[in-house]
Formats: sequence, structure tokens, C-alpha cells
Amino acid sequence: MKALLLAVLCVCGLAAGTEEDERLPNKCEVCKFLTTELQEALEKTGRSKEVLEVGEVLDTGRRRRKIKYNTSETRLTEAVDNICERILQYNVHAERPGSLRYAKGSSQTMTTLKNLVNKGVKVDLGMPYELWDEPSAEVTNMKKQCETMLEQYEEVVEDWYFHHQDQRLERFLCENHILKTSEQNCLKEMWKGDTGNKGGAEAADEEQRTTHDAGEL
Repeated sequence: MKALLLAVLCVCGLAAGTEEDERLPNKCEVCKFLTTELQEALEKTGRSKEVLEVGEVLDTGRRRRKIKYNTSETRLTEAVDNICERILQYNVHAERPGSLRYAKGSSQTMTTLKNLVNKGVKVDLGMPYELWDEPSAEVTNMKKQCETMLEQYEEVVEDWYFHHQDQRLERFLCENHILKTSEQNCLKEMWKGDTGNKGGAEAADEEQRTTHDAGEL
């Protein structure tokens, strides 16, 4: 009976947390993850040795101009195309502070809830289990804000790409063009993981205890 009560309380607390902790991403967070994804997309093609031929062959016999792919507009266009769709790969990790709440991979809360379901505990989040992994309202909102921001600052991104790649995109776009100094706090937030972190260890222990108790039901 004690194990049942503990499991029910934990489920209620975790489920309530997934609803009460919802909020909309701020401008700093949107810019942070937009630049993270775009910088990553560009880095994947940065070492390409491909050469492109541009322009038309004229009757005068003038040859088409050759340019390196890794410095071409084509590379930037391909990287930017649907870049905000990648935001939908993020999940809300409500147990983490600030911008760290947005990360790829399943959150600690959701992992715990799924473990409880697998142990036979009934968990009601107000939606079918099949939809638990769908992008949340927060992440969907971030994706929309990303698209708007990218459209508004398209020329700034192009300026960085062609003339200022010696700077990190986050610094050039977010710090220098979009955010006020008072709005830049999230850019300093870095995820260091739970290893060696007392709070993280305690949270992991709690998850193990909750799953263990549910398994005894």
C-alpha cells in the first residue's frame, strides 16, 4: 500500500510538472538555438572540395565561372533551407534551468513517466501515449519564432557568411544585432551534465526509487 501511494504521488507530481512548467521561449533562446543549428549545418559541409560552375555560356565563348562550394551562396542556401525544422527535434527538459530546458533527447521527467508506464502504472498526461514524443507547444512556438527571426535578419546572416566567419555566428547575430545586453544571459548557459552534480545524482536516485516502487505493484 505504501509503495502504491508513493508511485501515485510521484506520477501526479511529474505529470503536473509537465503542464505547470510550460512557458514560451524568449528571444535569446530562439537566437541561441537558431545559430547553434545553422553553425552545425555549415560545419558539416565546410571541408567540401567541390567546385561549382556558375553563370551561362555566352555566344562569345565566355566560360562559366568556377567557385568553391564551401564559400558559395549555394552552401548557405542549402544550410538555411528548413533549418528551423530542426528545432522540432528538441524536447522540453523542465527539470533544467533557463535555456538548458531545451535539448535533444528525452527529458528526465518523460523518461521516468515512460518507465512507470512500462511497469504497468497508469499515467494520464491528458493526451494519448502515442503523442508523448510529438513536439510540445513550447518547441513548436520556438520553431515559428525561428522562422520569423531568420526572415528578419536574413541579410545579417548573409553578411556574416561572406565577410565575418572569423566570428561565431552566435556572437555576430545574437549579441551584435538582435539582443540587447540585458537579454543575453541565456547565451552564457552551458550544459555540463549531471555527472558529479549532487542535484543530478539525487534526481537519478529518485527516478530509480520511483521505478522500483512501481515495479512492486
